[in-house]
This record gives sequence, C-alpha cells and structure tokens, in this order.
Amino acid sequence: MSHQHAPAAPIPVSAQDLPLHCPTPSSPLWSAHPRVFLDVAKTGKAACPYCGTVYELTGPAPSGH
Repeated sequence: MSHQHAPAAPIPVSAQDLPLHCPTPSSPLWSAHPRVFLDVAKTGKAACPYCGTVYELTGPAPSGH
C-alpha cells in the first residue's frame, strides 16, 4: 500500500505580485525559510528551491519583465 501525497496545486500569482519571493508575506511563520526571489514571468511557473512550493503566473506578464 502506497501512501504518497498528491502534489499541491500551484499557487496563482498575478503581475501585481511581482517581484515574487518565497516565502510570501501571507505564509505561516512555521514555513519560514530564507527569502528567495522567483522568476515566474519567463516560463509562467517557478518552484521554490527550499520548500518546493510551485507558483503559477495568471494573466499576462507585465511589460519589461
């Protein structure tokens, strides 16, 4: 019997959330780790190298990014 967890759904972010960093201000204190900036504008998705949280850009990327 396997007890694997399904991966969490990506967290949607918009152009207003850029520049994006993890953890975000709304993240609970228990999940704190060093802040890392993530480039979601290039591919539309980015994963945090510390906690594995995946963020997905919704809508168009802002100009200049």
